[in-house]
Amino acid sequence: MRAAISHKFGREFKMGAQVWAENVLEPGTFFGNPSLSPVVSQYMVSLRRRKVRAGEAVTSARSMDEQTMRKLWEYNTAFKKDAEVQASSRKRKHDQPEYWGGYKVRQMLQTLYVVSMLCLLRYDEALRIMWTDIEFTTVDGAAVVKLELPFRKTDQNGGIAPFWLWPDLERPWMDATLALAEWWLICKSMGIERYGYVFRSRHGFDESSSSFLEYFRNNMIDIGIDPRPYGTYSFRRGGCQYLAMVRRWPIRTICEWGGWAENFDSAATIFKYLMSWVDSPSVDRKDLFNPNRPGSDPCSVCGRTCMCW
Repeated sequence: MRAAISHKFGREFKMGAQVWAENVLEPGTFFGNPSLSPVVSQYMVSLRRRKVRAGEAVTSARSMDEQTMRKLWEYNTAFKKDAEVQASSRKRKHDQPEYWGGYKVRQMLQTLYVVSMLCLLRYDEALRIMWTDIEFTTVDGAAVVKLELPFRKTDQNGGIAPFWLWPDLERPWMDATLALAEWWLICKSMGIERYGYVFRSRHGFDESSSSFLEYFRNNMIDIGIDPRPYGTYSFRRGGCQYLAMVRRWPIRTICEWGGWAENFDSAATIFKYLMSWVDSPSVDRKDLFNPNRPGSDPCSVCGRTCMCW
């Protein structure tokens, strides 16, 4: 709510993002954003404290993890392709709820998942990607994808560094180049030219959070996972954790990749994405100092399975 008010004052009322303060040259007059005043900040802190004492907890969306991405990929890629041409009556959807969408819709969703997660995109930013923003090219003999967004929520005037996505042969469920290439071939087989939106409403959902969440949650039910803790920011949060804990990227690199490097007004944002009580811990607390705890997945470079690589 406070973010919405800050946006209202800052963008529509042209009051900027400076802290609300009194003008020392003209006592009695103020400048800045009223929503960013110290009084409002103190109130929000005390409100959170009162909620905790009352037994309430501020819950954010659970982050997506690599294991869940793998289950989604395995289910969606193995879905029957001939289900597209079969009639989907209400009775069939009731008797077979897994037929809420066909193979093509699931491939589009899988592409949306992996691009959102790897590029740390908000759901609305991902849904607005156009084919003109994507370039299939080669670098040193490898097929890569260059994604250039014209604008983002925090960069309305452009100037956004491109996202370079490389193949991931060890983790095909996290391979955005493979997903985009397969989705492009599906679009081509349907006679769709490479222009306009990549994720189109005629193939599943419109550009709204409710529509996206409905299909995403149906997909989670397919693999036997309760979708209620997940939301539109699950992939953005999960991408931060994946890059930090699985890919072992430094925090500074994640900030540069996600677009936080130029503006540190909300430096705590990335830490909120990395840590939350709703996420599953990577290691049980009782095993943190356990010298005999099971190792992690082997490193693709050195082959080590210890938890410190």
